[in-house]
Amino acid sequence: MSEDLGNHDEPLDNEVNKLHNVTSLDGLYENWFLDYASYVILDRAVPHINDGLKPVQRRILHSLKEMDDGRYNKAANVIGNTMKYHPHGDASIGDAMVQIGQKNLLIDCQGNWGDPITGDSAAAPRYIEARLSKFALEVVFNPDTTVWQASYDGRNKEPITLPVKFPLLLAQGAEGIAVGLATKILPHNFVELIDASIGILRGVRADLVPDFPTGGMADCSNYNEGQRGGKVRVRAKIVERDKKTLAITEIPFSTTTGGLIDSVIAANDKGKIKIKKIEDNTAKDVEIVIHLAPGISPDVTIDALYAFTDCEVSISPNTCVIRDDKPHFMSVNDILEESTLFTKALLKQELEIRLAELMEKIFFSSLLKIFIQEGMYKHPDYESSSTFELVVETLTRLFTPFFPQFYREILPEDYKKLIDKPMSSITRFDFKKTDEQIKNLNDEIKQVKHHLKHLTDYTIDWFEKLKEKFGKDRGRKTELRAFDKVEAAQVALANIKLYVNRTDGFIGSGLKRDESVAFVCDCSDIDEIIVFREDGKAIITKVQEKVFVGKDILHVAVFKKNDERTVYNMIYKDGASGVSYIKRFSVVGVTRDKEYDLTKGSKGSKVLYFSANPNGEAEVVNIQLKPHSKLKKLQFDEDFAELAIKGRGSMGNIITKYPVKKIVLKSKGVSTLAGRKIWYDDILKRLNADSRGKYLGEFDGEDKILTMFGNGVYELTSFDLNNHFDDKMILIEKYNPEKVYTLVHFEGKSKNYMVKRFVFENTVIGKQTSVISDEGGSKLILISGAAQPIVSVEQLKGKTLTPETAEINLADLIDVKGMKAMGNRLSAHTVQSITLISEHDDEADVPDPEPNSVEETEIVTTPEEKEVADIPPAKDVQPVAEAAPSAPAFEPETSVKSEEKSVESIEESVQSPEEKPVDPPAKKIDFEITNPDDIEMDDKGQLGLF
Repeated sequence: MSEDLGNHDEPLDNEVNKLHNVTSLDGLYENWFLDYASYVILDRAVPHINDGLKPVQRRILHSLKEMDDGRYNKAANVIGNTMKYHPHGDASIGDAMVQIGQKNLLIDCQGNWGDPITGDSAAAPRYIEARLSKFALEVVFNPDTTVWQASYDGRNKEPITLPVKFPLLLAQGAEGIAVGLATKILPHNFVELIDASIGILRGVRADLVPDFPTGGMADCSNYNEGQRGGKVRVRAKIVERDKKTLAITEIPFSTTTGGLIDSVIAANDKGKIKIKKIEDNTAKDVEIVIHLAPGISPDVTIDALYAFTDCEVSISPNTCVIRDDKPHFMSVNDILEESTLFTKALLKQELEIRLAELMEKIFFSSLLKIFIQEGMYKHPDYESSSTFELVVETLTRLFTPFFPQFYREILPEDYKKLIDKPMSSITRFDFKKTDEQIKNLNDEIKQVKHHLKHLTDYTIDWFEKLKEKFGKDRGRKTELRAFDKVEAAQVALANIKLYVNRTDGFIGSGLKRDESVAFVCDCSDIDEIIVFREDGKAIITKVQEKVFVGKDILHVAVFKKNDERTVYNMIYKDGASGVSYIKRFSVVGVTRDKEYDLTKGSKGSKVLYFSANPNGEAEVVNIQLKPHSKLKKLQFDEDFAELAIKGRGSMGNIITKYPVKKIVLKSKGVSTLAGRKIWYDDILKRLNADSRGKYLGEFDGEDKILTMFGNGVYELTSFDLNNHFDDKMILIEKYNPEKVYTLVHFEGKSKNYMVKRFVFENTVIGKQTSVISDEGGSKLILISGAAQPIVSVEQLKGKTLTPETAEINLADLIDVKGMKAMGNRLSAHTVQSITLISEHDDEADVPDPEPNSVEETEIVTTPEEKEVADIPPAKDVQPVAEAAPSAPAFEPETSVKSEEKSVESIEESVQSPEEKPVDPPAKKIDFEITNPDDIEMDDKGQLGLF
């Protein structure tokens, strides 16, 4: 029959199939596939938007609640109990339970539950225990608001979704692969979610970014609200402990310490980085120590770790959830808004249930009170009623006058409760107590109705209490940063050697060594090489074992893309006219493996002179011409500095129309380029030449950058764009060895606030030097590079400790001294706070001090101090010059009395002769030392008051 059917048209086939009840095979597969795909999506892989749980997770939590008695349960028992609801075996239940436990939110774990950071697996279920956390008990469960369904075998009931009053899905994150789609929802911060939910209730749209439990740093600029197409770059936190040691203290989300170490070892084996050894000291906190090989830059290695290892990973979110029994792709902000409204609806439902319960309690209490108060229980008709129907009829008649007091109709079930009351409770009924209970219930009803009327405020209050109760120690772990793109070519280790055969035209790392082969440089296997030939052609190609680039090679080097500072000086002869041209040019960007002609393009053109200058140097050459009857001068000098730098395609200037015999370098030149302009990007914490951030200046040659840290340590660095800078840095600028800085610090030993002015010493690059005291408790207060820094000092004056605010020009307190000098005391009174209020580089711009400033502070001595006031000053201790009239008075730590005028300044440390500034001779002033023990010797062997 099938053969006959094959000979008919398709409509006839369909009729025959219908007649014989035949289903085509492709239809079967289509239906089966859709059924299977729908089952996997809805019942296995994708979380529901309401509670943020997959079915297996929901069943585990329901099982834990079912078994909850306040004590821990063996994980194996929980798994066994969950088997009543989940038909896919114990292995899937155990794995899901461990994942929930490791997120440290819903399950209180006991035992070895593994570590997602190190990748260690959990112990067997028979060895570990679990119970619901207090947070889960408060926000996840409520049987009154739960919608139930029959379990897979019909023997039990399980929740369709749990009534979770919290954006659990966004807090925990989720990941799953279904049939035809996948989901990847990143975790977010607990406190930030609550704050954002409160904002939504107040009409402010959320703007969420992820927060990972592993910490690290994240660039969420392309997060795209967690939707498809977004991307989050996550980096490990790498600390430079010294110039030879790096430490990884936080790892990227989705990696483990073991996997990260393997990636570092693999990068080292491939020659991308060069390390001596790597140690895993991870215990409670992550600590992976990397020891660098000698001569390897830590800054470049950090960038290489981000470029070639799992120290940086890119995560692509894909927020897919089940909503209305269908998968939906939503943004995390929309999910949070729906979750917040769902929480609000659940709270409303709970209030309505509570209101109904209170009304029922009042209803029955009133019913019972009237039943006893009116003596209905001993009414003859009631006592003579032989059936329940007669009892209902009698009580209905007796309660008819009281019907208006009740909020609903009295049902037979209510009468059943009354007649079931034992006579003992009726005779002992306390009317006063019942009235009090009804009053309390009415008060609670008013409160519930108020919450229902102001439901938004009630929901906000719910979230705030939730944050107060469970938000402690749940601050953000992942630091939000903007990352610069690490160019692999810039940080790749030069792990191969490049050779050239100039005559035959070959370059590569695998050339056979002989007399015709010359070493060029060390490079990496991802570098590009630029080649210039004698015929005026240039080509750029990748590093290879051996590649032909053309004969008669003039110059070979590693090509740096967009490098405008490397300038090529060239003189060539045009093959058609015989005219010689001179040109200066840069090669910024080209197409790989394409030949570029640097001459006019005529056949027979030839390069007569060529030089490559990494910093735009311009030399002087001597050009010797061949003898000619018309020539009187056969040689002349040409300075490349007189030529403008143009593009590689420029023809150049005519240098001579006559044949050139020889060109000789006469003198090397200096750079004709301006210094490199450098900026510091405070967001990326990196230097750049792209005009981003704070402008530091033009750098060239041996110029350095000064950095100052909050702990009083400074360091000089180069202006290499690969340098990394610490987050604790408080000052960065171009180093000027003559610039004077003013510094206020708290000296730990004397417990005084000190002021000093100095210039930073020109130390070697990378050396960290402290400019404050090494005593415990010493700290840097502020530093200014202005000539006239003005501070506001809050201090307590006199015996009564009267608060006073004084404005002080710090430049008037002390002259410029050595960097190691301790300085002068800022004030003789108790200093409360110091604030830098203005900075002036011109003395004429400095405003006059306020009337109630330190200048008018009178120094008073006690009677006990007068007895020792005549002690002479120590030998060799000399007073410094008087401050200007507008300068604030300086008072030493000990009290000083002067009948004519107050002492304006006393040095805390005495300068050595070579440190004394070149100033007019100091005026002598009289002062007294009340305590000889105050005379001490500093670390330079100089005496002074401290």
